[in-house]
Amino acid sequence: MTPSAARVRRILYTAAFLRALAIGMMAVLIGLYCARLGFTATQIGMVLSAALWGAALATLLTMIAGSRLPERALLVTLSGLPVLGCALLLATDAFPVIAAAAFVGMFNVNGRDRGAIPILEQAMFPATTTDSDRTRVFAWYNVLLDVGYAAGGLLAGLPTLLEMAAGMAPLAAMKAALVLFCALYLASAALYARLPARVGDAAPSRLRDLSPESRPIIAKISALFFVDAFAGGFIGSAIFAYWFSERFGATAATVAVLFSAGRLLSAASHIAAAWLAKRIGLINTMVYTHIPSSALLFTIVASDEFAWAAFFFLLREALNEMDVPTRQSYVMAVVKPAERLAAAGVTNLVRSGGWALAPMFAGALMQTAGLGVPLVLAGVAKIGYDLALWREFRRVKPPEER
Repeated sequence: MTPSAARVRRILYTAAFLRALAIGMMAVLIGLYCARLGFTATQIGMVLSAALWGAALATLLTMIAGSRLPERALLVTLSGLPVLGCALLLATDAFPVIAAAAFVGMFNVNGRDRGAIPILEQAMFPATTTDSDRTRVFAWYNVLLDVGYAAGGLLAGLPTLLEMAAGMAPLAAMKAALVLFCALYLASAALYARLPARVGDAAPSRLRDLSPESRPIIAKISALFFVDAFAGGFIGSAIFAYWFSERFGATAATVAVLFSAGRLLSAASHIAAAWLAKRIGLINTMVYTHIPSSALLFTIVASDEFAWAAFFFLLREALNEMDVPTRQSYVMAVVKPAERLAAAGVTNLVRSGGWALAPMFAGALMQTAGLGVPLVLAGVAKIGYDLALWREFRRVKPPEER
């Protein structure tokens, strides 16, 4: 690893953390801001949907343009668009313009970055490290993102602080917080501008130019990732929060503390995943930690007391995301360097699709079949995914395991 590679990685880490702060803050504030403007629930839903469609389109265009444009130009552009979108958001209270601003800004309203920038970063990281350290690099990347999301959620309390300390009006206080969102993305763009034009020796391949060896790998693993993401959409944070509230009468404050503790456990688990993968392999780490976390969904549903349900939830959170850095590392390892952007783009797109489709079914099942049914079905589907993943890919080894 050269000093320049280490410098690139530090820039990517720092920019990712700043971006995560902005995302965690905007995920909380965007709905509240629209409500403060007097929008109806339907209009707020349309704004949030526009933001998700904007992120999806940006991901698709990045996959297409990635073979023609250098990563630095794409990252700076993609960091500038949220600033433009937020500027439009602050300039008007007209619903059509606000919806357009959300689309242009690609706001990550779910509190996690599922847009175009992560696929570029995931494709770039392997060029900054060795095969043996690749998973550890991805682990720290995800730790920084998780800590940033959590801290950004706390920054969303800035408007309240400004109202109390500076006597600002509620809408003005929210606008001040959104200015901070712009500043964070501008800082990320400035960092990305310090990168070399292209990281690594190989220019990204177009999707249609994938090698015959990589095509079946990407097709199979994308299909499996869709199943995992669809099942995960049944147990997203909003679904779990609703379940705890309806099942045990948990207050919003209680759920917030529980979820914050879970997020810290998830962040720590990324480092544990990198340590374990060095000893038993990437696929084994993904499967052997994910099956117990999925089985814990059954114990959560079966719990009659909130304390036990919360305990099993936290235990699950300590295991549930150990497959994240290992999954990212594995996908980048089993394709050629030039194919990493296409592989990251396809796998992230299908996961986003699965996450987006599932909640409507989860809500209907909760209402018609029972409160815990989505959690049970998610557990069954995720265990099926793990078994299929192990069967299909246990013999497809990354370079460091051959």
